[in-house]
Amino acid sequence: MDDVELVGVADIRPERAAEIAARHGTRGVADARELIDLADAVSIAVPTEAHVEVALPFLEQRIAVLVEKPLAASVADVDRLIEAATRSGALLGAGHTERFNPAVTAALPLISRPRFIEVHRLGTFPERSLDIDVIFDLMIHDLDLLLEVVGEVVSVEAVGVNVLTPKTDIANARLRFASGCIANLTASRISRDRIRKARFFQEESYLSIDYAAQEVETYRLVRQDGGRPVIHGGKVEVIADEPLRRELADFVGAARDGRPTVVSARAAREALALATRIAEMISA
Repeated sequence: MDDVELVGVADIRPERAAEIAARHGTRGVADARELIDLADAVSIAVPTEAHVEVALPFLEQRIAVLVEKPLAASVADVDRLIEAATRSGALLGAGHTERFNPAVTAALPLISRPRFIEVHRLGTFPERSLDIDVIFDLMIHDLDLLLEVVGEVVSVEAVGVNVLTPKTDIANARLRFASGCIANLTASRISRDRIRKARFFQEESYLSIDYAAQEVETYRLVRQDGGRPVIHGGKVEVIADEPLRRELADFVGAARDGRPTVVSARAAREALALATRIAEMISA
């Protein structure tokens, strides 16, 4: 990023910190707190269970913090981060990267009072994020987006299975919203194929998002005077871009301009609360 100076990289493995720091011409440290006096803003991408421990010292010093999703391991821990940011006046943003997907940006103006939503977020077995359920690793992206575009959830049904780890590896949730909309979401990290798709069914229109391909298609029914209705639509123009780059650019801009990030800590809290509700239903 041309308008940002990378002042340091922290990793609990000193050799990893040194490797990345050397690649980018900066310093590497084993303890993130060594960067407090150097940084105006920090991006935290550590295991979820360490989010609070790493983020709090920066927030307490009024340093802008972006924490990758989920914001913390529990709603109570999220509240600790929000309280610290409120006390110091620090910016606290959440890294829900899918909100910055160009396909999502193109699709949002076309989503209007959906009645049924089908989401599949499937991936192959990962080497990361195995400390949390697939609900918090993958499904939370879609929970965040649906809360933003549809609103309040009034009921939840869910099922999940531990297949390759002690955590839930595949989960399905059926959500009913206050609007009457029903959403059916499936998230898996044990699939042979990588699929990231959502379909929105609305009155006389249909919209699909392919997150991985960054493609959007929409079709709508057009009624004609005295004639049969016809279907219009096709692919929507999407300008491909790297969602993480856009997320970081938004964070830097928010820190510099004194505005909120696109995904606020409060929005991330709501997504985590819903994910927790689903996880608790599965484990009950």
